[in-house]
Amino acid sequence: MSTAPIFRRVALIGFGLIGGSIARAARAEGLASEIVTTARSEKTRARVAELGIVDRVLESNAEAVQDADLVILCIPVGACGPVAQEIAPFLKAGAIVSDVGSVKGAIVREMAPHLPQGVHFVPAHPVAGTEHSGPDSGFAELFINRWCILTPPDGTDPAAVEALRAFWAALGARVEIMTPDHHDLVLAITSHLPHLIAYTIVGTADELAQVTSSEVIKFSAGGFRDFTRIAASDPTMWRDVFLNNKEAVLEMLGTFNEDLSKLTRAIRRNDGEALFEHFTRTRAIRRGIVEIGQDSAAPDFGRPHPPLKKAE
Repeated sequence: MSTAPIFRRVALIGFGLIGGSIARAARAEGLASEIVTTARSEKTRARVAELGIVDRVLESNAEAVQDADLVILCIPVGACGPVAQEIAPFLKAGAIVSDVGSVKGAIVREMAPHLPQGVHFVPAHPVAGTEHSGPDSGFAELFINRWCILTPPDGTDPAAVEALRAFWAALGARVEIMTPDHHDLVLAITSHLPHLIAYTIVGTADELAQVTSSEVIKFSAGGFRDFTRIAASDPTMWRDVFLNNKEAVLEMLGTFNEDLSKLTRAIRRNDGEALFEHFTRTRAIRRGIVEIGQDSAAPDFGRPHPPLKKAE
């Protein structure tokens, strides 16, 4: 546990996988004297109260942010602008306002105009998650060894940026700082495009008339199975991501389509050398991800397997 809290009061607006994981980790590490939260759904608020992992569950966003030193919006990107406008009159001077969205340019454009002078705006993106959602899905270890990218607008108080950096580092994250536009370009290829491809492949399989749904599920090999995990991610969140990072996603999608056309030609022309060269290069990228500790080198991604039953 940390020797002293970084913030006196932390307010979490929204309490799904990310908000719940922040709360659990911050409490475990003693990073806040008090953690308060709210959620749009009365059912969610009741469940968070049952879990007992925050100090107070409040009914409104305005009530939650009052006297908070750090406010984190853990909600879909499309909702951040209206919520920023809603909470602005209730923020105390010197408070840090942040978010956890995977798009940053739109967040800056939609939130910054509403925030008053004297409030520090430091957008953030913890590059971590699972396909699960809801207040029960969070866990304190989610951010360990994962990246959290901060994208402070020009002129942001360096002390506020440092305080938020220290907070995320104490949650176990590796913190990087970059501009919002650069973040959106990088995440378009590393996160957004893979999700779009996964949604497309799973949707295509579902539409194949000659393959029954039961066969798709029953015979799902490792590749398709992992695509379904990605495609099970929160649909509201990902709808907002694609609509709010449209330019970068379309740019990366254009590049992907060009590469896909090259592979299509190689297959059509029986060009095994081109295919082998491409697969060798992409295999090296996977090894690089494992080497820097961003995934496990264990077979089958570390999934547990039942023991072989002995014949009787």
